[in-house]
Amino acid sequence: MKKQYRLRIFDFLNCLSDILDWISPVLNDHHKQVALMAMRLAEALELPVLEQNEIVCAGILHDIGAISLAERMETMRFENTTGQSHAELGYYLINIFEPMKKAADMIRFHHVPWESGKGRFYKGWQVPLGSRILFLADHIALLIKKNREILGQIEDIKARIIHESDVLFEPALVDAFLNLADREYFWLDLVSPLIGKQLEQSVKLEAIFLNNQDLLAFSSLIRRMIDFRSPFTATHSSGVSATAQYLGKLAGLNESECFELKVAGYLHDLGKLAIPTEILEKPDKLTNEEFNLMRAHTFYTYRVLQPIEDLAQINMYGSYHHERLDGTGYPFRLSRKDLPLGSRLLAVADVFTALTEDRPYRKGMSNEQTILILDKMGENNKLDPEIVNLIKIDHDSINQARIEAQNSSRDEYRKFLAEIG
Repeated sequence: MKKQYRLRIFDFLNCLSDILDWISPVLNDHHKQVALMAMRLAEALELPVLEQNEIVCAGILHDIGAISLAERMETMRFENTTGQSHAELGYYLINIFEPMKKAADMIRFHHVPWESGKGRFYKGWQVPLGSRILFLADHIALLIKKNREILGQIEDIKARIIHESDVLFEPALVDAFLNLADREYFWLDLVSPLIGKQLEQSVKLEAIFLNNQDLLAFSSLIRRMIDFRSPFTATHSSGVSATAQYLGKLAGLNESECFELKVAGYLHDLGKLAIPTEILEKPDKLTNEEFNLMRAHTFYTYRVLQPIEDLAQINMYGSYHHERLDGTGYPFRLSRKDLPLGSRLLAVADVFTALTEDRPYRKGMSNEQTILILDKMGENNKLDPEIVNLIKIDHDSINQARIEAQNSSRDEYRKFLAEIG
């Protein structure tokens, strides 16, 4: 069984920031701008490289807790006064993954104003310097007007930041910004279409190696990001994961392949981070435009995981879960010969879980209803009929595994809600 997976944190975070910003063109490159600006400020302050890296990670994910389109739009207002809510949510989403704990702390307090030094603490907690840097970088980014060339905006932006020195922003950080602000490259990098490349070249994030336990923690972090955005989806990925893993065992996959199916179940809906919750939670039929947006989520999953070579198999398992044997699925229109067994297993697991779990607008379907639909999809060459037969042979045990996994995830979600108040 494979023991280690190589993960370049930057590759993943860079792609994840794209997904977060794809919700709306208004958000284009916002996370990267904040991360690059925060890194420049950290360099100017001569902070240790390790701390600079943590600030970059926090910058790329700083608005991960803003889960609806309306909330994301609110974060783009300079005078936003509701930021602490999504900052707290962001902290609880990512603090379970050990390599991201310092970044989580910075995200938690990145909306605390300075207020003549009162902002060193928030409700008894010490606010990290990285949080104060992110707070300044975030607000500078919000002042950049995308429809105007950047160099002509510098003086207006400087004036606004100076006006808020010692009120919103720590004066020492404002001074560091003003020293950088007279250098054209500082601004041109922020609006360059190559900002991702520039960030990659500047940051000093080393690859990390994850054993199976680490990879599960990492994938669980992503699962929480995906599912905990809404009570409607809070347990879906855990149900798919448990079902896929159980089916893998029945299909004769080895221990390593079953483990990767479990991880793929956690990650399969990663691309839904680019879909507004207003669409994910819509109880009525989606419009054609909304459905097209929804269909793109598997493509986004594939592209985000693609740079991580050691997760290539897991990526195929998860990203192909809406492909169909007859080639009518999406987004790649693959047919049976192109789909590995793990992908076919996860496709059945996804449909099975969607049919049997409770939804806000209906109760989970019965055994008979579920088998009827799966059988029809198998007969029509949509799903693999041999895998559907595995469901029919051992339906009760498979469903029990799904229920137990989703109950556990539901308990985790309730605890999560209690923690964030």
